[in-house]
Amino acid sequence: MPSALEIEAQLVINWNGHPLQLAAAGTYLILNIPSQDVLDQLTAGPPKAPGAPKAPKPPGPDPLQQINDLMRRLGWVLDLRVGGKTYVTFGVQRTPKITLNAVLGKIGSFFK
Repeated sequence: MPSALEIEAQLVINWNGHPLQLAAAGTYLILNIPSQDVLDQLTAGPPKAPGAPKAPKPPGPDPLQQINDLMRRLGWVLDLRVGGKTYVTFGVQRTPKITLNAVLGKIGSFFK
């Protein structure tokens, strides 16, 4: 009897003309986002008015930590990839494992 829910799936979702690929095997999920620009658009939130002050960080746990805790609770591993390279891995340890690709990709997106 498995201790966690196991799934087998492949799904492609088109978001604003960009293909987001989700693949799952057993308890391992891979979400591939085509580029850093697409990830930035996904995580930007609603548009802000010009000159509006930056919103303060809401109190409470970090959203990345919440995803990591959920993955650990379910017994799953979520590998978030950007352009085919691992960006961050959730569910394998107490804190999300952020890769060098994530750091360099985020730094590069500031200069665009």
